[in-house]
Amino acid sequence: MDIDKKSRSDLKCQKARILWFTGLSAAGKSTIANLVDARLHALGRHTYLLDGDNVRLGLNRDLGFSDVDRVENIRRIAEVAGLMVDAGLIALVAFISPFRRERAMARKIVGAGEFIEIFVDTPIAVAEARDPKGLYKKARRGELKDFTGIDSAYEPPENPEIRIDTTVMSAEEAAEQIVAFLKIPN
Repeated sequence: MDIDKKSRSDLKCQKARILWFTGLSAAGKSTIANLVDARLHALGRHTYLLDGDNVRLGLNRDLGFSDVDRVENIRRIAEVAGLMVDAGLIALVAFISPFRRERAMARKIVGAGEFIEIFVDTPIAVAEARDPKGLYKKARRGELKDFTGIDSAYEPPENPEIRIDTTVMSAEEAAEQIVAFLKIPN
């Protein structure tokens, strides 16, 4: 094809990449990603935020929460995010994405330096105390099977580009740290 990723990124005056937010349910991934998205938009950057609310209702509505379905969910999300990077966008991806292998697969879809893994590191006790959707309570009562952190594993990143400790940092501070990491000129 004559028009490539670099051409599309150059036209938008930005470096296309994936910001991949991972962490437990109620860790703050979507909240922080939304704040980063708003800050990047204010800086004139072209972005798109993918999270469970806009992906599980459409593209991945046929998937459940078994380990096999979670793997397929992340594979599809990674492919879509990769297409967005090819279009010159900054794709923000906020999903639990519990398995290291699938996050590594997502990283391989784009070029070197185009995948930024952001570990929203929140202890399960803190995430469970937040529990805005009541999911941990349902999982503890056995009403919700294969819930990450309760009866399904979460494998924390070993070497994320950014680690956000939500026990010492607000969502706003986390968003500022992420935007600063990107070194985007005003």
